[in-house]
Amino acid sequence: MTVRVLLFASYADAIGASELSLKLPAGARVRDVLSRVKELAAGKRIPDHPLVAVNERYADENQQVTASDEVAIIPPVAGG
Repeated sequence: MTVRVLLFASYADAIGASELSLKLPAGARVRDVLSRVKELAAGKRIPDHPLVAVNERYADENQQVTASDEVAIIPPVAGG
């Protein structure tokens, strides 16, 4: 199955793109998406626990993803 992944801030910088399509096995979970994105970052430092939304709803790492889902990875934001 293929899921669309939207990347923001340090994740987009590390991957060099703001969006990608990931092929994952059936039954994959959000944690599997995060793991694949970390692999693609090729050792670049990215936050370990970003906010994740699946189809515009916040999700935890155990949520299952299905074909055609849109997964947004949002790193923590600091401000002041």
